[in-house]
Amino acid sequence: MSAPLIFEDVTLPGEGTRIALEVPEHRAVVVTGPEASGVDALPAFAMALRRPRSGRVLLFGEDVSSLSRRAALAFRRQVGYLPAGDGLLHNLSLRDNVALPLRYGSDLTEREINGRIRIMLTLLRIADAGDLRPAGATDEERRRAALARALAFDPDLVILADPFDGLTTRTAAELLELARGGETETGSRRTVFITGQFIPQLLESRVEVRYRLVKGELVRDA
Repeated sequence: MSAPLIFEDVTLPGEGTRIALEVPEHRAVVVTGPEASGVDALPAFAMALRRPRSGRVLLFGEDVSSLSRRAALAFRRQVGYLPAGDGLLHNLSLRDNVALPLRYGSDLTEREINGRIRIMLTLLRIADAGDLRPAGATDEERRRAALARALAFDPDLVILADPFDGLTTRTAAELLELARGGETETGSRRTVFITGQFIPQLLESRVEVRYRLVKGELVRDA
């Protein structure tokens, strides 16, 4: 099977670095770089929320940017996406934020949705904070809720933008393991693609493939 996520000669914003990268199945892959490097655009490119100046991104073999808006929205539901910050809607509770993709992107009954929400809030350890709106929750609770929303459909691929910013190493490690979804004989159950300025050193052993953007070149760590 082709890699779930492929960047084909994609031009990053800013300095115009061009990147060619494959994210293989059942691996956690991270790309780090300075704030001005443009690596923060890769998740948005992958979700067809932004288009690169050149090159293309294949998601499960499809160039999502070439699909119609309706088809692209349906296709994105195959992917768990945690944007930088958290991307939560501030007029909704954490519980309702987690419910959004289930209510508007599935055929589940309300009873099934509520059961799934309870599972996700418990798994992410925010059951007691579910009725809070984002403004009343801590940074960690908001990030946990955003990850719960990203994992609501139990996707095969999870894309995380700056997921560890502001978190303790312990919490970052816990969220990474939840994103990985457990282990199989071939690696993590899910494919995980991470971008950011850094990754905590203690987490490096749990990320199988690590790249750094250095002076306009993508360098793979040993």
